[in-house]
Amino acid sequence: MAAKPGGGMMMMMMMPIVSKEYCSPDEVVRAVRRRPNVPNGGGFVVADCGQRVVFKVDGCGILGKKEKMILKDGEGNDLLLLRRKGAIIEALSITRQWKGFTRDFLGSRKLVFTLKEPNSCFSMNTPIRISAESTEFSTYRNLEIMGDFQQRSCTIVGSKGDVIAQVGVKEEVEQVMSSRDLYHVRIKAGIDQAFVFGVIAVLDYIYDGSTRC
Repeated sequence: MAAKPGGGMMMMMMMPIVSKEYCSPDEVVRAVRRRPNVPNGGGFVVADCGQRVVFKVDGCGILGKKEKMILKDGEGNDLLLLRRKGAIIEALSITRQWKGFTRDFLGSRKLVFTLKEPNSCFSMNTPIRISAESTEFSTYRNLEIMGDFQQRSCTIVGSKGDVIAQVGVKEEVEQVMSSRDLYHVRIKAGIDQAFVFGVIAVLDYIYDGSTRC
C-alpha cells in the first residue's frame, strides 16, 4: 500500500484484465524457467519467491500446433489462448498480429489483447506495441516493449511512460546457466500478472524461445 498525504494508507488500485485474482497490492518478482525434459516448444513455468508454480505456458511442442500457446494457472486451468493471426498490410509493410483470448462467464471466447509482431526487416527500429481490449484502465491501452527481450533485458511501458513490468537476469544466474533458460520478471503493484505473462509468452515465441518448435 502507498502512503497518502496527511498520513495513513491508501489502497493500491487493482487493474485486472484477465482477473483481479492475479493483481497484487504489492510489487512482485516471478522467476521464469524453461521446462526441463520436454520436446522443443515445451514452454516454461513461472514461480514465486517460494518456488511455487503460479503459471505455466504450453508451447507448440505440447499442443502439437504451431503459432498457438496456452497460459495456465498453477493448477493447470486454462487462462489465455494465444494465437498468431494472418499478416496484414500496414504502412507498406507486412505485420503479423498475436491475439490473446480468455473466456467470459458464458464460456464464449473473449479478446483480451493484441500484440503487433515487428517486421523482421525493421525490428531494430520498430517497437513492439500491445493494446488491451475493452479496458477502463488507460495504462493498458497503448503499451510498448522497450529494450531487448532476446537478451532478457526489456521493459513493458504504459501509455504514459509508466513501467508495467521489467524482464531481467540476476548476475549470479548468468554465471551458471543461459539467461534464455532462467530469468525474472518484476511486476508493478496492481498489474494483472496473467496478462503480463501472456505477453511474455508471445515474445518468447517471436524470438525463438522455449514455446516454439
